[in-house]
Formats: sequence, structure tokens, C-alpha cells
Amino acid sequence: MGRGKFKGKPTGQRRFSSAAEILAGTSAARPRSFKQKEAEYEEDVEEESEEEESEEESEDDSDVKKKGHEALIEVDNPNRAKPKTLKARDLDASKTTELSRREREELEKQRAHERYMRLQEQGKTEQARKDLDRLALIRQQREEAAKKREEEKAARDAKKVDARK
Repeated sequence: MGRGKFKGKPTGQRRFSSAAEILAGTSAARPRSFKQKEAEYEEDVEEESEEEESEEESEDDSDVKKKGHEALIEVDNPNRAKPKTLKARDLDASKTTELSRREREELEKQRAHERYMRLQEQGKTEQARKDLDRLALIRQQREEAAKKREEEKAARDAKKVDARK
């Protein structure tokens, strides 16, 4: 008879070890042989650490406790990030940080624009000269148109005066 999509564990019920079994080393989770192997490994590590302590007294470069196989094998990983701690007295206040390419280009662009605007105000750029020439031409045309209007107005006034007489 099918039980559907979800089936129970084939091992059946879980069995938990009591605290007494764990201390005695008879628990199902951790066999006795494992405890013996672990004790032998710890003795080996202690012997090697005693040897390393005598070496570390002469070389005081490593204060960090090594983990795993690092205690057994000395590995120099070039990709490992070493912590760089800088103290305030070690920092150079006169040293400025380098700007990125984009920041540097943005500053150059702003300075060039400011310089161009200053020259524009002084009338030293080609565009400023063209604008000033155009303005002068427009002023001249407006003055001529104003004179023409005044002459026409004067002519109309003269006709009105002649018509009244």
C-alpha cells in the first residue's frame, strides 16, 4: 500500500543519549573508539605545541592561535588577507588620498567650465565675440528703426498742422 509523496525516515524513531551515557562514552552518537582516537590526537597536538612554544619564544611573530591543520603544517597563503591596523601616530597627515579617475575628470571639467565662463564674461572667446557683434548689429537696427519712427511721426504731425491751417 502506497504512503503518498512524503515518506517517514527509514531509521524509525530517534534515539537521544542521556547525560550519563555521554559522560561514560557509551552513547550511540559517539562511539568509544572515537573518544580514544580523539584523546590520542590531543596528546600529539600537546607534544607538538610544546615543541612550537620553544620555537615561538625565539620567533614572536605569531600571536594568533592556529586552527585545524595550521597547527601541524605551516602554510603561507599569499591570498590571505592580513589585518592592517594603523595607529594615529603612524598616519601621515600631509599625504592626501588619490582621487579616482572619474572624480579627477569631474574636477577638471568643472574648472574648465569656470575658466570658459570667466573668459566669456570678459568677451575673449569666439562665441562671446560673435554674441557682441550680433548685439551691436541689433542695437544699430533698433536705433535706425527708432529714428525712422520719429521722422514718420514728425511728418504726420507736420501734415496735421498743414491741414489745420
